[in-house]
Amino acid sequence: MTIDDSSTSYGEIVRRLAGAQKVSLPGSPPYSVYVNRKVGRLIAAWAYRAGLTPNAVTAVSATLTFAGILCIALVPPAPWTGILVWLLLALGYAFDSADGQVARLRGGGSPAGEWLDHVVDAAKLSSLHIAVAIAMFRFFALPSAWWLLLPLLYTVVSAVTFFGMILNDLLRQARGGGAARRPGARSAAHTILLLPTDYGILCLVFVLLGWPMVFTIAYGLFFIANLGALALALPRWFGQMKQLGKES
Repeated sequence: MTIDDSSTSYGEIVRRLAGAQKVSLPGSPPYSVYVNRKVGRLIAAWAYRAGLTPNAVTAVSATLTFAGILCIALVPPAPWTGILVWLLLALGYAFDSADGQVARLRGGGSPAGEWLDHVVDAAKLSSLHIAVAIAMFRFFALPSAWWLLLPLLYTVVSAVTFFGMILNDLLRQARGGGAARRPGARSAAHTILLLPTDYGILCLVFVLLGWPMVFTIAYGLFFIANLGALALALPRWFGQMKQLGKES
């Protein structure tokens, strides 16, 4: 979907983006689909009219996100810092949604742009939890040093989950899309259970940063939910890859 006329109104660009939006798979993260994608659409329309390239939008996303991550690691936790961290992470996530939409407005993305987007995503997912570990070590009155393992293990879960999803798509593309994602319909209850795996919902948890033990408990529950989701996903993904090998 290319818009050649730079005088096209902001509202028209937003409407065209809404009409050309990617189809959401059943069970897709609700915040990412119903909130972040829509906010990203508004940002994409503005960025397009401002003449920003998709890579420039990615750079803005990275700047906002890593500013939030640095706040977690370096600024003593307080109610206002929790709100600031959430705003920076949430805005960074919205700009992350916008870069691909800007690429569609300009006629399609590039391999370099997709590479940059994925590298930034990989860096933020690991850095976020490492920053939590640093904050816990520096600022939290933890009952035991064993609690520091929580963000470190969360780093592993996030990295494996992200790499697994990316690798699944790459292998499917390399094999001609043989075992394309065909998830069955999921119930509303199932979608709600998957809320903790939504990065946008995780960003909201940082509003609790001013109350360290409350944050730690909420963060720990999110870790358990993500660990459980990964444990369920890995055998399913492996089975899909086995089926892909049979079909190719």
